[in-house]
Amino acid sequence: MKDAKYDTLGEDPQPFVYTPFHQSYSGEMTLHIRTAPNAAASVLAGVRREVGALDKDLPLLNVMSMTEQIGFSLVPLRLAATVGGTLGMVGLLLAAVGIFGVVNYSASQRTREIGIRMALGAQTGDVLRLVLRQGLWLALAGVAIGLAASFALTRALGSLLYGVGATDPLVFAGTSLLLVGVAFIASYQPASRATKVDPLVALRYE
Repeated sequence: MKDAKYDTLGEDPQPFVYTPFHQSYSGEMTLHIRTAPNAAASVLAGVRREVGALDKDLPLLNVMSMTEQIGFSLVPLRLAATVGGTLGMVGLLLAAVGIFGVVNYSASQRTREIGIRMALGAQTGDVLRLVLRQGLWLALAGVAIGLAASFALTRALGSLLYGVGATDPLVFAGTSLLLVGVAFIASYQPASRATKVDPLVALRYE
């Protein structure tokens, strides 16, 4: 038989030695039965009947389909994913609030500078790009640090993942774009407000 997974879905396939039951006796046994679609109930009834014929006191426990077994095995991973996803959303919200605060404060401190630029002919788009650039640079710096840390922790992350690689480029690209998009949204409102500065008022701003 080919190497297979025996303990967890996340482990690498490994060789396994099968021996006759009388050579390695155990007080319990796992029986795997392959059935036709929609025939599980009738097959299970037949198995219970045969086991009862051998020993009416012999229990038949933990009867489940392979789909149910896989679902049961994935419970810890799903729990970890739920907790991690919740913490990630909280972190994303805090990052958005932080970027909004920094950009908003920076724009207010640069009111006089923005007024001078507009008095000298700067257009609305120029001011918008000026303020947005700061928020996006903060996001890009955070993404770069996060990617470096993620690549450094790929082995630890791999044990928590199933069906996706720890270095899946689509995951990294999607996450990076999400963070930059959130930073853009968080920076846009302060940037938009900065474009409405009256140059005459801004020049008198202290």
